[in-house]
Amino acid sequence: MLIIGCGYLGRRLARRFLEQGQSVVGVVRSETGLERLRVAGIPGRMCDLDGDDPATLPLAGSDLFMLAPPPEAGREDSLSRRLVAAFTRAGSPRRLVYLSTTSVYGDCGGDWVDESRPVDPQADRAWRRLDAERTFEAWRAAGGGELVILRVAGIYGPGRLPLERLRQGLPLVRPEQAPFSNRIHVDDLASVCMAAMERGRDGAIYNVSDGHPSTMTEYFQRIAEATGLEPPPLIDMEEAPEQLSAGMLSYMRESRRLSNRRLREELGVVLRYPTLDEGLAASI
Repeated sequence: MLIIGCGYLGRRLARRFLEQGQSVVGVVRSETGLERLRVAGIPGRMCDLDGDDPATLPLAGSDLFMLAPPPEAGREDSLSRRLVAAFTRAGSPRRLVYLSTTSVYGDCGGDWVDESRPVDPQADRAWRRLDAERTFEAWRAAGGGELVILRVAGIYGPGRLPLERLRQGLPLVRPEQAPFSNRIHVDDLASVCMAAMERGRDGAIYNVSDGHPSTMTEYFQRIAEATGLEPPPLIDMEEAPEQLSAGMLSYMRESRRLSNRRLREELGVVLRYPTLDEGLAASI
């Protein structure tokens, strides 16, 4: 089992496989990441896909999770392209599970979205993910190996809540004007990753969310209530360009509600935290 980008999610995933008695290697890009793996008892290798040669990794015949995010600029994912190029020299994995994002759908006007929805990326970060999807799909089509793509909603969990933003008192758009957003608890995402590797349909794409969307503002308000922090001040959408960061503003321009029917029916995953109530209680 090879986990490239073995960070917040990857360490949880690795520990589960190790508890099952499976062989796991976590791949990180820095000495700091390597030390975190050591502390967690996870065998690790250091390889920065941006400069190191991925062909030095035990790729051939592996069960490979590609969790490493793309570069921070542009519309192409050079890391995924370098990884596929390394397959021709080191050998291809048996199966590759790629962690993509639901932002490849773009703005859907609040519609319910399943995997048949045409992609319409609008932000560069979404284009990079779609570029990676297409890179891996071309590798599979050329006979490289099996592929499962997970389009993942916002990840939350212990240590991954927007508490600092709440403490800073940064504003958000009023709930009635805010877009729909979707999320998944990190432990449920780890379960989905394992199911995708074990029994995901080759070539399939799965939306990964808890199936209970809310507006982004409601999400922050719920966290504030659960943690005893002050709720964020509210502004009109017209004020957003002047008061929100470029990153937050890009999220505010996209609204969709994700169906997770295929995840539940094909992968047979029963979510431990199907709503924010259960998920927040386990995250605080």
